[in-house]
Amino acid sequence: MQPSIQLFSQLLSQSVSQQRGSMEITMLCTVVATLTVLPNRSQFFQYESVSLSCGQQGNSSGWRVKRNTSRITNGDCPAFLDRGNDSNCFIEEAYLSETGVYWCESGAGVCSNTINISVTAGSVILESPVLPVMEGDDVTLRCTNITSSSNLTADFYKDDVFIRSSSTGNMTIHSVSEADEGLYRCNISAAGQSTGSWLRVRARHPEPPQSPLALDLLPVVNVALFLVSVSVMLLCLCRSHKGEPMRRHSLSFSSVAVYRPVRRIHAPDPVLANKACS
Repeated sequence: MQPSIQLFSQLLSQSVSQQRGSMEITMLCTVVATLTVLPNRSQFFQYESVSLSCGQQGNSSGWRVKRNTSRITNGDCPAFLDRGNDSNCFIEEAYLSETGVYWCESGAGVCSNTINISVTAGSVILESPVLPVMEGDDVTLRCTNITSSSNLTADFYKDDVFIRSSSTGNMTIHSVSEADEGLYRCNISAAGQSTGSWLRVRARHPEPPQSPLALDLLPVVNVALFLVSVSVMLLCLCRSHKGEPMRRHSLSFSSVAVYRPVRRIHAPDPVLANKACS
């Protein structure tokens, strides 16, 4: 019994250690920040305002917005002057030199997703989601002219292949799939064409039937049940072995008890009967 209990304690300790390790890894994965952009697009006209922020489930302290542009490599993005928060970046007037790659970075060197920002001096931009869209959702692309607020007829292209024309300047992709990923641009007659923006689609994975914690504890439960079963069997065997001498001894007395009346019938001498018991 004692070795079984020791083995069970060792396995349980190992399981708790592994569980704590997996929880620490999970917590590490959940703190990675996500860079977001307002307005939610990757193309901007020159002199437009752009806001970027590192979101981390309500806590973005310790993160900085970084960028690579034609002028700066691994540089800090200017923060909000009135807030003093390095996790936010505010570009009051975007210049062509602001074009580049932006991301969030922690003090430990952990990086978030990257976003491409394009600033143009042209008259047409394509408004498309800057972050990956979920598979199955509807996505609307808009062709915008800086000189006109009304909707103009626009032609849309994907990977330099004409898709369709729209009199409203908008194109909606219903139930987007991975096949819709690609480089999109638009063109407005007599106004010009936009640069290309990459549309990314994120696959929608089905929810797991069980939580990760339940899957981690399942082997531990199986081992515990097995050890309990073994312990019960050993206990039964131990009690069985301890009971065998008593049964033999009782059988011996039963035979004597049966023998004594026989002696009393044929030889009712009390001394002889007492000798048979001795």
